[in-house]
This record gives sequence, C-alpha cells and structure tokens, in this order.
Amino acid sequence: MSGSGRRVYDQVMTIFGTAMVFFYLGLAYFLLFSPVLSYIDITLRTIFAVPLLLYGVYRAVGSYRRIKESFFERDEE
Repeated sequence: MSGSGRRVYDQVMTIFGTAMVFFYLGLAYFLLFSPVLSYIDITLRTIFAVPLLLYGVYRAVGSYRRIKESFFERDEE
C-alpha cells in the first residue's frame, strides 16, 4: 500500500476506533441507567457495565494517541 493510501487507511480505522469508544461507553451507560432494563438485577447490569466502561476508557486513551498520530503529525515522505 502506498504511503498516501496507508495514511488514509489509518485515518479511517482511527475514526472507526473512536466510534467504537462511544459505543462501549454508551452501552455501559445504557446498562447502568436505562429503565428499559429494570427487570434485570442491578448487580448483574453493573457486572457487565463496569468492564465495558473500563474498556471504553482504555480504548479512548489509545484512540487519542492514534488521532494525534494519524491527523496531526507530518508525513516523513
């Protein structure tokens, strides 16, 4: 893959990764606070939501690093 094509691919994957961060954090919030799932025990919802929340934060840190690399650093070409 050429340098320019690789850069575009990295940028698209960075955007996708960032969208997934919002998905993980949103799902954790939904599990914890949604009245739609009130029939599920809060302990069970918390057991699923906390790891999703932690993983979302972990991915957010990685996404921040990749955004800086993909969008704000100059090419060496």
